[in-house]
Amino acid sequence: MLTGMFMLISAWLTPAGNSTVLWFYDINVVLLGLCLFVAVAATALTVRRRPWDALMVALAPGVILAGTINWDLLAVALTAASMAAWSRRHLHWSGALLGLAIAAKFYPIVIVAAVAVLCLRSGRFREFAHWSGALVVAWLLVNLPFIVLAPSGWSYFYRFSATRGQDFGSVWLALSTAGLHVSSGTLNKLVSLLLVILVALVMLLALRVSRRPRLAQIAFLVVAAFIVVNKVYSPQYVLWLIPLAVLARPRWRDFLIWQLFETAYFVAIWWYLVGLDNPNKGLPAGWYSVAIAGHLAGTLWFAFRVVRDMVDPAGDPVRADGSDDPGGGILDEAPDRFTLRRPRAVQAPSVEVDDDRSMV
Repeated sequence: MLTGMFMLISAWLTPAGNSTVLWFYDINVVLLGLCLFVAVAATALTVRRRPWDALMVALAPGVILAGTINWDLLAVALTAASMAAWSRRHLHWSGALLGLAIAAKFYPIVIVAAVAVLCLRSGRFREFAHWSGALVVAWLLVNLPFIVLAPSGWSYFYRFSATRGQDFGSVWLALSTAGLHVSSGTLNKLVSLLLVILVALVMLLALRVSRRPRLAQIAFLVVAAFIVVNKVYSPQYVLWLIPLAVLARPRWRDFLIWQLFETAYFVAIWWYLVGLDNPNKGLPAGWYSVAIAGHLAGTLWFAFRVVRDMVDPAGDPVRADGSDDPGGGILDEAPDRFTLRRPRAVQAPSVEVDDDRSMV
């Protein structure tokens, strides 16, 4: 709903005339540019000791190429602002901003699982309740009027998402090209099941590793899981991950390797779409599937690097200076209250025997 409001404001600001379409585009570019500025600033403010990492967001090839394809930067900006507010321990503002982000785009909903599992590990139940309560209130403030006044229009997105089949960029389309077609009804159940399994594995890992992971690490992993199993991967979806990737593992080399795969996919999707009208000029379906596989491999590789930092925090660049979770807000330096780690066996102290002592 919030994205629709964003588009409506752009339409109101667009003057009527022969250049209406061009004006509408230009106004949207300006407004989306403001959203990008918010996302970059929020990323810089989330980890105060490393504000320069935000340059990775501003200069990311994915942002340059896909920033104006759709209105996803609105949700990205709100999510980044929520992360920044969380880092400053403004729980209600953080929850409200994430609620607005979910009202703009559905993907931030999985970040709730990241916050929940880390609050569980640190025993921050009351704080999580305050945060999630603000999230629900903000989401309802945007959506409730439409639910009441136009329920059919409001629910269209959810009905469309439930009935759509495999689409561009998804692993399911690549499998279909290879001859492994999954029916729409089965696909919905399979996608839901795989997402639940992947998120559950991330949460299990968060509770088992020796040191509590940073919030950005878990947030990146759950959003990446959503992207990997989703029925569609539009080129602009890379924007969802970029600020989270920068916060999760701010290493230029790893970031640019991942972005190289995403850039290749960006070229491939448009080349493939040309072929739908002119097969002689477009990318063949088989090569497009290779590009999809590359995009998935790049995302999974970056996720592996994040998981490795969680298992061995010594390799985490954010913790290299001895910090715990500078973007974690109430979680920073919080002691563990609940984990699934096996307790270490306690060895009995060795007892030295005095050989000079006589035996009775």
